[in-house]
Amino acid sequence: MNFNELMGYVKKPPLYALSTNKFWDDEHISKGMLEAHLNPDWDAASRNHEFIDKSVEWIARIKAPEEGVKLLDLGCGPGLYAERFNRAGYSVTGIDFSKRSIEYAKEQAAFGGSNIEYIYQDYLTIDYVDQFDIITMIYCDYAALTVGDRRTLLEKVYRALIPDGKFIFDVFTSKVRKDEAHTWYSSHGSGFFSEEPHICLESIYQYDEDKTELARHVIITEKSVECYNIWNHFFTKEMLIAEGEAVGFSSYSFYGDVVGSEYSEDSEMICGVFVK
Repeated sequence: MNFNELMGYVKKPPLYALSTNKFWDDEHISKGMLEAHLNPDWDAASRNHEFIDKSVEWIARIKAPEEGVKLLDLGCGPGLYAERFNRAGYSVTGIDFSKRSIEYAKEQAAFGGSNIEYIYQDYLTIDYVDQFDIITMIYCDYAALTVGDRRTLLEKVYRALIPDGKFIFDVFTSKVRKDEAHTWYSSHGSGFFSEEPHICLESIYQYDEDKTELARHVIITEKSVECYNIWNHFFTKEMLIAEGEAVGFSSYSFYGDVVGSEYSEDSEMICGVFVK
């Protein structure tokens, strides 16, 4: 790569520009992601395990896990929520686009003798009809999607829920929005983004017209340059209601997080419970 091409990676890209390489399913990155998921004390790829326990307890109060109650966990990762939902009594299906995480989840299900169905799939391609009592999408995955993909997802979720079924998900508010910034670091051995020695150029860009933030990571090794664009959209309750109403949802409850804390204008997150 020449200098001019490299300079292109340190300019602000168009809104929702794609990464140059897969992220969730990258052979090396997925190792670090799985490690982050499984650390019981980190709020990284998953929330800490104590918080997850409280989330499952709270969701069980929203819809009791009686026999035959079906739950779909979108972006299930290695099954941390799915395992707990299953133990609580739900019939659980988990979907994730990380092959490594799904393989780990299947291994744990087999080891524990659970009947959780894990599927390696992009959740934007699901095609269920009137099948689930609850669909969850936890830790702000919804906020990483483009406007079009959010509409696609909501349409598919609405279709997959039974009447009175509930979609439970969370997003960030603008309270966590960062200032634009540019930093870099070097790694002389393996790091999160590459197993090769590399330089990482990190940037935060803001797109005020869309209330969206980009965390960009440009990874330069001796052999290649890869660019990972991680998007995050900031929401208000009104914005979520508008997107839900566009596909048919008409009943909503809002909380400050996925353990049922009270929502306020100062909350850093919004948990929505949309009812079909």
